[in-house]
Amino acid sequence: MGNDDHGRRKTPCSCCMSVFKWIPVLFITAVIGWSYYAYVVQLCILGMENRVTMAVFLLFYHLTLVLFLWSYWQTIFTSVGRVPDHWRLPESEVERLFRAENQEAQKRILNNFARNLPVTNRTMNGAVRFCEKCKIIKPDRSHHCSVCNCCVLKMDHHCPWVNNCVNFYNYKYFVLFLGYALIYCLYVAFTTLNDFIQFWKNENQLSEQGQLNGTGMGRFHILFLFFIGIMFAISLVSLFGYHIYLVFMNRTTLEAFRAPIFRVGGPDKNGYNLGRYANFCEVFGDNWQYWFLPIFTSRGDGLEFPTATEQLGNNRGGYRYDAMGDTTTNRLDGQPTDKLIDETSLNTHLNNHQTHQVRDNNQAIEQQIVPQQQRNHLEITPPSQVIVNVEAQPGPISLPPPVPAAAAFPDTNNSNTPVVINIIGDHGSITTAATADKGVCELNGGPHLVANKAI
Repeated sequence: MGNDDHGRRKTPCSCCMSVFKWIPVLFITAVIGWSYYAYVVQLCILGMENRVTMAVFLLFYHLTLVLFLWSYWQTIFTSVGRVPDHWRLPESEVERLFRAENQEAQKRILNNFARNLPVTNRTMNGAVRFCEKCKIIKPDRSHHCSVCNCCVLKMDHHCPWVNNCVNFYNYKYFVLFLGYALIYCLYVAFTTLNDFIQFWKNENQLSEQGQLNGTGMGRFHILFLFFIGIMFAISLVSLFGYHIYLVFMNRTTLEAFRAPIFRVGGPDKNGYNLGRYANFCEVFGDNWQYWFLPIFTSRGDGLEFPTATEQLGNNRGGYRYDAMGDTTTNRLDGQPTDKLIDETSLNTHLNNHQTHQVRDNNQAIEQQIVPQQQRNHLEITPPSQVIVNVEAQPGPISLPPPVPAAAAFPDTNNSNTPVVINIIGDHGSITTAATADKGVCELNGGPHLVANKAI
């Protein structure tokens, strides 16, 4: 059952302890057997005259009882799992570890051996967790159980009522066992409540109906069944509610009391919290049809678990990528392109109705640079990672209103110098072949443009 069975031998004392461990299980089994007799025989068969009511009561009772016993059986007899052999340190490594001079040397030995193992949990001093009794590297969320005498995968706690450790392989069964046990107790208590009230009010002669015979045994069974159902329900409702909380938080009982220590991030109780639905599916599986059946459907293998840090990193990476948008389309012409537009000459004609606006950096735009009928339009979008060079033929360039020509640049209608407009990323410039006084402007509210010669 465990990881070190081959190294243990049975002794008379251990055999006696094994027998004593089954006493709580035998007690629960005896209580269930007695409750079956009290409910089926005393309450339903001997106490009910209406056969239809009796059939309905027995149908739901047996349905609940079957699910309850099935979950209980699975919880008891499911193995705690076995850590694979490649997690076990060879004898030579164990001797080196025990002969190490200090903790730093032991830490180096363990970290070197576990470099290819999927472990993220660490000890307080930052070393890989190692079990000195089982001689293995402890997988994440696993612990050594002194009762089972082995390392248990995703150990929650050792439960004496099932004589087993609640672990990765039977945790779903354990939660279902608590849930169906609670339903069973509540069902028994509510269906016997009416007889309990009638007895104390003494309104009906129950003894004549066979429920409470003259010997008082029927009375004892019905009353005691009600009290047992209520008491067990009260104890189960808090335990079941607590484990439902742990399921939704993806946390074990041990991790709730002592946070696991991660290689990156340190102690964190929410280190395995992936969200409520993902946490629930990690225990109960992805197929909803098997959620409430004691069939193993849990995710993973018990050795490796996804962490909240990994999920957060993946989500952030996805958000960054989505924020980039589609980078395969040139926003100037709306057509796909595989390279930047570089040194493209465009002849300005009267039919090219494209505009661009220029305004001084210190004042508002109020008038046109050139007459309306001579305008050449260049549609300029917000700054992007595109290089655009536009060379105009000799002659003025028309810009839309309101652009103050005098305020922006001196008059250059008689100039025959070619004009080049460069937009490179978030920086743009307007240059000419000849040098002149510099001016500063902006394109469509975009970056500053420096003109080495007035247009």
